[in-house]
Amino acid sequence: MGSGKTHWAPIWAAVQGMPWFDLDEIIVQTHNRSVEEIFEKSGESYFRLQEAAALRTMIANEHCIIACGGGTPCFDDNMAWMNEHGLTIYLSAGPQFLLDNIMKEKDKRPLLKKVNQSELLFFIEQKLSERQAFYNQAKLILHAETLHEHSLREIIPQT
Repeated sequence: MGSGKTHWAPIWAAVQGMPWFDLDEIIVQTHNRSVEEIFEKSGESYFRLQEAAALRTMIANEHCIIACGGGTPCFDDNMAWMNEHGLTIYLSAGPQFLLDNIMKEKDKRPLLKKVNQSELLFFIEQKLSERQAFYNQAKLILHAETLHEHSLREIIPQT
């Protein structure tokens, strides 16, 4: 959360001439419920199963960009599956950068409206620590603080 996945995916997709997909949006459309509602009513385990299933349906889309949720690589061997079927990119960022980005859009994130900055920073640091081993398995690691419109083109020539 806050690294820029949803921001950069459509920009890079346009530059690369590729379609892009937001994995959370696919789940929302399939279930006709928000991610928050799915977590609240069915639990995280159910959400993670749906996430893994939705991810695996993406194999039908060649040469596309998929913006995954921050937890996606950490469950159901998703990172191994993504590495096997595509180019994985981790948008690496420090906790303060992530906090600053999240705070800019706090109103768009209902679960965070009542959380203060120090609690949120602690949460970010904790999640990064838990997830770092999975994130570091990505084939490419890009530093979120230095990304720009043509970052992906510099790595992957336009098709």
